[in-house]
Amino acid sequence: MKTRIITAIVALAVFLPFVIYGKLPFELLSMLLAAIALYEILVMTKQSLFSVNGIITLVLTLTIAAPIRFIDWLQEYNITQMEIIFVCMALLLSYTVFSKNRYHFDQVGIGILAAFYTGLGFHYLAETRNAGLEYVIFALLIVWMTDTMAYFVGRSLGKHKLAPNVSPNKTVEGFVGGVVFAVIIAGGYYLYMGLDGNPFVIAALIVVLSIFGQLGDLVESALKRYYGVKDSGKLLPGHGGILDRFDNLLFVLPLLLPLLHILQIL
Repeated sequence: MKTRIITAIVALAVFLPFVIYGKLPFELLSMLLAAIALYEILVMTKQSLFSVNGIITLVLTLTIAAPIRFIDWLQEYNITQMEIIFVCMALLLSYTVFSKNRYHFDQVGIGILAAFYTGLGFHYLAETRNAGLEYVIFALLIVWMTDTMAYFVGRSLGKHKLAPNVSPNKTVEGFVGGVVFAVIIAGGYYLYMGLDGNPFVIAALIVVLSIFGQLGDLVESALKRYYGVKDSGKLLPGHGGILDRFDNLLFVLPLLLPLLHILQIL
């Protein structure tokens, strides 16, 4: 417990200044986190980042994770982000031909999916911060309240297992409790900040995001269970890896700004 507390304090002390300042340092940090999360998945799936396929997969991940303004200059040469993504995918598939079966189609699929899984989530982390600090706080409140209250409600009231084959300690009661408290706390923050949107519609949005956040947590648990590892990495003593800490946000952030934009139009 002491290790977990110390790690959490140090991690917050490092992370929060980047969040508050935003701009280029936070964008670069988001890309670094995407690269670390990719590394953790490759290690879990017994692939190496420091290999031909690992480097190509890293380039693919960073291309996806990069803020839009990082790749705007490519338009001067009539090159789009999708074309770079295609080239990376084509190179990964082509490498299966020349690797003498050391690298095969299944691993290509894992690498491409891992690149989109981590790249998109951290891309939207940077884009959400660029939209405003208040939106990052809103997303963090949804995730933190969902996670924290799902744990406490599940411990005190939980009787029905949610996904026993993946995460035996999670309960249906905890799942619902996490959603309810996320609506109360994150919804209260949203109203307090005077952000645009009908309160009832925003509450419905928080419900959707809270559910997706918990699904993100379950997906990462299923990934670890399938590959027989306790944590995705060891970067954060007592807390596992980057993927362990950001699994909820990777499912929440890609939906946050698009849904808010739609709701504000309505």
